[in-house]
Amino acid sequence: MDHIVKIISAENVTHNVKRFVVEKPEGFQFVPGQATDLSINKPEWKDNKHPFTFTCLNEKPYLEFTIKIYTNPKGVTHHLGQLSAGDELIISDAWGAIEYKGPGYFIAGGAGITPFIAILRQLHEDSKIDDNVLFFSNKTDKDIILKNELEVILGDKAHFTITSQKDSKYDQRRINADFLKAEVKDFKKHFYVCGPDEMVNEINETLGKLGAKPDSVIFEK
Repeated sequence: MDHIVKIISAENVTHNVKRFVVEKPEGFQFVPGQATDLSINKPEWKDNKHPFTFTCLNEKPYLEFTIKIYTNPKGVTHHLGQLSAGDELIISDAWGAIEYKGPGYFIAGGAGITPFIAILRQLHEDSKIDDNVLFFSNKTDKDIILKNELEVILGDKAHFTITSQKDSKYDQRRINADFLKAEVKDFKKHFYVCGPDEMVNEINETLGKLGAKPDSVIFEK
C-alpha cells in the first residue's frame, strides 16, 4: 500500500547527506533496519521508486530518512536534495531483511550505515547496546554520517576506518580479512553487513572463511 506524506523538515547531516523528517501515516509500523520504496510525488518522478531505510525509532510520531545526495541530475537523490518542507513523497509499507537478532558486529560502508541507525538507536534506548561493535568505513573524515551520535551510543566500540585521506586521525585499514582477524574476538556472534554490493559480497565471503555461520550473517539479499 502506498502512502503520500509531506516533508516536515530537510537538513544537512554531512556535506552530501540530508535528514528528511516526514509525516507518519496513521498506524504505520516498521522494525528497525527495515526500508520502504520511496518516490517523489511529482508526475515525472512518482513511478521512480527507490529503497530507503527508516532511521528514526518506530515509536516516534514521524518518519525519518538519512539519505546520501548524489550529484547526477538524472538521479532521484539529486532531486530529493532539492526538496524542502511541504513537498510530498510517496512511500510503501515497510519491508527488509536487516533486523537485529542478537549481539554482534555491525560492518558498514558509507551510506550502508543507514539500516543500522535505527537499530543502534533502539538498542541504546533499551539499554541493550552492550556487546555490540561497529566497524564503519568511509573515504574521508567528513563523510562519516552521525559520527558524534555513534560515539555517544557505542563509546569506544565505534571504530571508524578511512580509506582515502592520508592525514585522517582514524584507522586507515580496509575492512578485509586481515582487519577482521585482528579486530573480531568471536566469530560465533552475529554479523550485520551493509554497504556497496562489492564490499558486502567480499565481507560475507571472508566471514564464511573465518568461521562465521551463514545464518549469523545478516544483510539485504
